[in-house]
Amino acid sequence: METIEIAQAVLKINELLEIVANGQEIIIAKNHEPIVKLSAVKTKKKRASLFGSDRDIITISDDFDEPLDDFIEYM
Repeated sequence: METIEIAQAVLKINELLEIVANGQEIIIAKNHEPIVKLSAVKTKKKRASLFGSDRDIITISDDFDEPLDDFIEYM
């Protein structure tokens, strides 16, 4: 969490809003006393995984469980 004086915050408000939008919080202080905390209202949500979304893209071969020829000597 970053703390910044109000006089500097006014000059950098666009930059501060961008930082807050990315999930960080910022404290704005007046005479080194915290007066305001900036935090994002909405956070970016991860997309829920969709069951079956890779159907027909990923396939498993019939011999999936069979030993590989390269490893026969280790078995």
